[in-house]
Amino acid sequence: MAQPVVRLQNVSKRIGGRTIIDRLTLDLPLGEVFGFLGPNGSGKTTTIRMMVGLMSMTEGDIWINGHSIAKEYEKAIRYVGAIVENPEMYKYLSGYDNLMHYARMIPGITEHRVHEVVKLVGLEGRIQDKVRTYSLGMRQRLGVAQAILHKPQLLILDEPTNGLDPAGIRELRDYLRLLAKEEGIAIFVSSHLLSEMELMCDRVAIIQGGKLIDVRTIRGAESRAETARVIIEVDRPQGAIEALQASGLAPVQEGEQAIAIETDREGIAAANAALVAGGIKVYGIRAHVKSLEDQFLEVTGGESIG
Repeated sequence: MAQPVVRLQNVSKRIGGRTIIDRLTLDLPLGEVFGFLGPNGSGKTTTIRMMVGLMSMTEGDIWINGHSIAKEYEKAIRYVGAIVENPEMYKYLSGYDNLMHYARMIPGITEHRVHEVVKLVGLEGRIQDKVRTYSLGMRQRLGVAQAILHKPQLLILDEPTNGLDPAGIRELRDYLRLLAKEEGIAIFVSSHLLSEMELMCDRVAIIQGGKLIDVRTIRGAESRAETARVIIEVDRPQGAIEALQASGLAPVQEGEQAIAIETDREGIAAANAALVAGGIKVYGIRAHVKSLEDQFLEVTGGESIG
């Protein structure tokens, strides 16, 4: 994994006698979309508030590009762009005028950079229109453009898909993945939409009761290496079982015309080769991989997401 641009080290938050966040440790590398999941009241929003300096930490520290949020706030926060819920814009101004207004607040942002981010989020055709004519999805994309004007290394989005229709959610998802790749930034996304997080994220962290329960890889070599239950439809199940047992696998019958094995990606290819060599006709192979929702409910004991 690349050198982390964000590092949370033993971060705790206590209010009164209640522990909201309990020794949370996480690393986020550049170029990755990182999801943050947890049941209602698990501490997601509290963590985000501490990451952007809106709430102090009781213990631990958060480092952004080597700078401590607690001790070097101004140096650390310059590497951060953030949208919490819906971005607020001047609706009577055009999208372009909104971006230029924000650009004037931060030294060094050129007009070229404004055009660059407009193209990146796909708003070239509507950027001169007034924001009040934008759909919610377009406003979200304009918000992302505003948040990345200063070329942050970390983009934090708290529930960015709230209120979006399916088309808007897909658009935003695609742009966030493009941003991580093209701009090379770390994107930290909190959401309650498990299916969308599964499509959007490279990894997800699951917290419960303020504690980190697990970090799961969604994309990449690590996730592909995991084993899965594989169903293989064949013409002769008993013959298929014997052929696979001879190859060192442990298949079981699955219905009348299928068998099942637990194996990884390479094992599927080996099983198929063994069946063909044994004269077994293979009609179909499908892997039953646990969805992110299945995994989430498994590690949280069935608690609802929120």
